[in-house]
Amino acid sequence: MFTELPCVSLLNRFTEGARSLLGENLSGIYLHGSAVMGCFNPAKSDLDLIVVVRKPVPDDVKRAFMDLVLALDAEAPAKGIKMSVVTQDVCDPFVYPTPFDLHYSRGHTAWYLRDPEEYIEKMKGTDKDLAAHFTVIRGRGKCLYGFPIGDVFGEVPERDYLDSIWNDICGAEEDIAEDTMYLTLNLTRVLAYLREKTVLSKKEGGEWGLSQLSEEYHPLISAALREYETGEQPEYDLELAKTYASYMLREIQDGFTI
Repeated sequence: MFTELPCVSLLNRFTEGARSLLGENLSGIYLHGSAVMGCFNPAKSDLDLIVVVRKPVPDDVKRAFMDLVLALDAEAPAKGIKMSVVTQDVCDPFVYPTPFDLHYSRGHTAWYLRDPEEYIEKMKGTDKDLAAHFTVIRGRGKCLYGFPIGDVFGEVPERDYLDSIWNDICGAEEDIAEDTMYLTLNLTRVLAYLREKTVLSKKEGGEWGLSQLSEEYHPLISAALREYETGEQPEYDLELAKTYASYMLREIQDGFTI
């Protein structure tokens, strides 16, 4: 079905299983993230999926769906499946912060296995990250099944998108020592958006940083790109990383005021 995508067999089985379990309630399944942006790395990437339904999913169907997701996640690359279920009415017109009806990523596996009923009951709420995910879907996403992207996802207001991406990097100065690759590349793509209004992948953001930022930061950005592309764990200069994060946050905050 989707021969040009990574993890084709897994995506096909996810789609077929979702169609079987969700039936007429399913509006569509949409792939975003590195898998559609040409930089998927099995050692570092997750499979990012948004499942859109017409109305909230009953708990018994959620349980069966989660069992399917966990079975497929066991076969997925290193970071697994990252999936949110949302209702169509929050996609167009877009609602922010965006409500979700169910979410799963590999960090939640133990909780679901320990107490699936509690998980189903509590794993719902709002997620600011969905503004960024929907923006990527509208610009570069892939419909795996269902209605075309333009028929499901309305425009995400820029103020909501900016708040979403800022929420993801605002603690970078404190957090970059713990998640150096992720924050180094995310900071570049946020600044690239503010300066050029272009939505980039982490890889594209890093390449933009090498072309646009001071050479002082090139060793850090190059190391982050190398880890992202190859899985190699470099020795980061953490003092440089903190200096870089401080500089980038100032530039990003200045960009918000333009």
